[in-house]
Amino acid sequence: MLSAQPLKRISILATDGVFASTLLHAKDFFHMASLRYGKQLGLDLTPAFETYLVSPDGCAVNTFSGPRIDVDGTLDDADAVILPAFWGDFDALCQQYPQVAPWLKARHAAGSAICGEASGAFWMAAAGLLDGREGTTHWRFAREFAERFPRVVFTQEKHLTDSDNLYCAGGTTSACDLYIHMVERFCGPHIAQGMARDILFEVRRSYNPGRIGFGGQKLHLDTRVLQIQEWLEEHFSEKFRFEDVARDHGMSIRNFMRRFQAATGDKPLHYLQRLRIETAKTLLSTTRKSIKTISYEVGYDDASFFARLFRQHTELSPNQYRQQYRHKSA
Repeated sequence: MLSAQPLKRISILATDGVFASTLLHAKDFFHMASLRYGKQLGLDLTPAFETYLVSPDGCAVNTFSGPRIDVDGTLDDADAVILPAFWGDFDALCQQYPQVAPWLKARHAAGSAICGEASGAFWMAAAGLLDGREGTTHWRFAREFAERFPRVVFTQEKHLTDSDNLYCAGGTTSACDLYIHMVERFCGPHIAQGMARDILFEVRRSYNPGRIGFGGQKLHLDTRVLQIQEWLEEHFSEKFRFEDVARDHGMSIRNFMRRFQAATGDKPLHYLQRLRIETAKTLLSTTRKSIKTISYEVGYDDASFFARLFRQHTELSPNQYRQQYRHKSA
C-alpha cells in the first residue's frame, strides 16, 4: 500500500554513542529507495523524498566506535523517523538530549511513522509512546527495557512489533525487514520487492506484497515451524484444519500449538488471520476487485464476517481502507 500522504522526508536520529553501522545503513537504505521511487515517478535520478541525518542540536556526533559523523540538520518535521541502535548510559543520553522525547511525541501526534532498532526503541518508550502498546528490543537490553518501562507491553519473543504507527525491530536483520515494510508502505510493493531482491538476496527471504511485516517472525530456530509458516503462505486461502497441518508435519496438535506460539509469538489462528488480512489490504489498495471477491480470494466465504475481522485488525472497514490507502499508479 501507499501512505495516505506523500512522503517528503525521513529523518534518522544521530546521537553520541550511536552505532554508525545502523545509522548509515538506514541512510543508505532509504536513499536508495528514494532514488528507485523517483525513477518510477519519472524523476530520473532525482530522489523522490529526502533522507536526513539529524541530531538534537544539529551538531556532529561521536559514534560508538569512534568516528565523528556530521549531520544534515536538527530535529525537524519528518514524515517518518528512524531511531538507530546506540550504546551507552541511557539516563545520561536523556539528560544530554532532552529535546528528543518532545520531538517524538510531536511527530507521533502529527501522524509520522516512528521506527526503533534494538536500543533505539528506548527513545520511544521514554517518551511514553509505547505505554499500553506492544514493543520489543534486542535481547541484550530486554531486562533493562522491561524494568525501565513497565507500562510497555514488552514482547521479547517477537523480533518486530507494530502498534499505532510505532515500530520496533529487535536487531539488524529484523530492521531490514522493517525497512522493507516501510518502503512498501510509502513507495509501493514494486519498489519494496526490488529492494528486497537486490539488497537481501543472499538471505533468500521471500517478500510478497502484504507479507513483509511477517519477516521478523521467521527469525527463530524452529525449522519445523518455519516449514509450516511457508506452507501457510502458500495455502492460506484454502480450507484446512490445523490438526491436519500438524499431523502432516509430524506433530500432535498440542505440540504444534505450543511450538508455533513459542517460535513466532502468535497463535496459529491469529497468524493465519493476519496473513489473510495483509493480503486483503494489498488487494484493496492495488485492485478494483469487490469486497466480496477479495473476501473469497483470501479464504472467507462470508463477506460480512471478513469485514468484521478486517475492522478488528485495522480499525477500518475494507471500504475505508481502500479510500485511505488505495494505490495510485505513477
